[in-house]
Amino acid sequence: MIGRLYHVSIKSNYYYEKLAKENIERKEFIKPIRGEITDTNGELLAMNQIGFSISIKPHFNLKSEKLHQIVDELVSTFPDLNKSVMLKVYQKFNSPYNHQYIKVVDFIHYNHMMSVYPNLSLHQELKIEAETKRYYPYGVYVAHIVGYTGRSNIKENTEDEVVNVVGTIGKTGLEKYYNRVLQGELGYTISKVNATNKAIDTLEKKLPKNNKNLQLNIDIELQRMIYERFKDANQTGVVVVMRTSGEVLAAVSYPSYDPNLFVGGISKKDWKALQNNLDKPFTNKIVHGVYPPGSTIKMGMALAFEKSQEGILDIHERCIGFITLGRSKHKFRCWSRWGHGKVGLRRSIRESCDVYYYNKSLKVGINAMAKSLRDFGLGVKTGVDLPREYHGIIPDKAWKMKRYRQPWYMGETVISAIGQGYTLVTPLQVARYTALMATSKLPVPHIARVVDGKHLKGKLKYIPFDKKYLLEIQKGMYDVCNSKGGTAYKTMSKLPVTVAGKTGTSQVTSIPQSTKVRLKEHELDYYHRSHAWITTYAPYEDPKIIVTVLVEHGGHGGSTAGPVAADIYRWLYEKEYFGN
Repeated sequence: MIGRLYHVSIKSNYYYEKLAKENIERKEFIKPIRGEITDTNGELLAMNQIGFSISIKPHFNLKSEKLHQIVDELVSTFPDLNKSVMLKVYQKFNSPYNHQYIKVVDFIHYNHMMSVYPNLSLHQELKIEAETKRYYPYGVYVAHIVGYTGRSNIKENTEDEVVNVVGTIGKTGLEKYYNRVLQGELGYTISKVNATNKAIDTLEKKLPKNNKNLQLNIDIELQRMIYERFKDANQTGVVVVMRTSGEVLAAVSYPSYDPNLFVGGISKKDWKALQNNLDKPFTNKIVHGVYPPGSTIKMGMALAFEKSQEGILDIHERCIGFITLGRSKHKFRCWSRWGHGKVGLRRSIRESCDVYYYNKSLKVGINAMAKSLRDFGLGVKTGVDLPREYHGIIPDKAWKMKRYRQPWYMGETVISAIGQGYTLVTPLQVARYTALMATSKLPVPHIARVVDGKHLKGKLKYIPFDKKYLLEIQKGMYDVCNSKGGTAYKTMSKLPVTVAGKTGTSQVTSIPQSTKVRLKEHELDYYHRSHAWITTYAPYEDPKIIVTVLVEHGGHGGSTAGPVAADIYRWLYEKEYFGN
């Protein structure tokens, strides 16, 4: 008895004192208004629609006639509401210990509520509160960048007090990456209540911190133009347009989806349609799509050769259309059946000779090649402000042993030198690496420009290259777009700004050794066709902007991806992005 008395009166004093205080004081949180997201010109990409939520007084029995009368009146007032759903929600949160009104309707649009508000507000059993609902005016155009918000789950509620009160959280894109900024900070009121839990006085009040906004580097008109360009051509793929400083002006993953479908909870029908689409509209191919880079990797390979063995680039190679290894009869073919003859570095880039890179790779080895390529930004995360970025694969001997428990073979080194085999990269990695080729500086891409009033500063990593070799590579990239024989000459040579770049064709299926004359890309089944790459920078004399294009199953980079890049440069020039 003495022990129990000690426990109640002394040891548990704080616990019972807190309970007593909660019986006379009530703390109610005030929700902050989620920040808006705008493009570089102030166009709204994510905004809040104004409306109302409806809550019902607790402690009604589920079979209560009064409860059913209230719900029936709501359904007759708003025919889109579902009575059974509202009753289930009410039952879930109703208990003798809950004195808070139970929200059964998350959102009613302002226009729908105004005419009926005077009548509904007379009901003491109902509580009508102002609410906001996320809306994305440009829908499919920026879904993979901006992302969307959705209902929070139990885990998310326990990790963040604001999320627990608000009930929504950023699920993808910038909405997720910058969620703690956008959601703001809670306010609250502490009221003195009587025995019936009715507030009789306000003891303390703190206003929420609202409108923590984002302004992006994205130009929505450029974003829309690229999206419609893909749509009109009936193509799927990815485009990244980025300043050499890392500011992302446009990033399109096509096809896309409408993020507004997810705000209030997506239907099973709509979700199934997204999941069953073979072109994967829900996948953010900018940072989650991994592809063989094909010949776009050759500039990096050339610098890796130079970095690993000084003077190796001074040696020309002879291309007869293929090479063999040792006594093997297996032919590693060049894309040109007849070969390119004697090839130096500049010409190897201009005409994309595979044999040149086959031979060089055997002298350097896969481990040295892989290390350099990772230093150049391939196979590693870029650091972009998007969630769950993939790193891709730049393979070496240790990687293969860990992944497959198998040794590395010379033939794998050969195909890795032209961006095939196990090698996988994201389009954003290729854009970043192209900026390095243009400026010797590796940028960290960033989509946001201003975060809650603070301007983001770009990050650049300088990588010292031998200027002689880098200049030769840049000349080769110039030739690709501006010299006859260049793989993108037809589409890129007559632009209002001088462009340098590299095309690539990355195979998605292997070619049998018995095939001497390969089928043309348009003769293959669609999903067996190669991906088409082009990655470029301009102006050649003073690099400012990177344009990287991947057309899935598009065949050849110059003829398929090239026209897309050309249209983007014309648009940029017309909008004076080059200061013309």
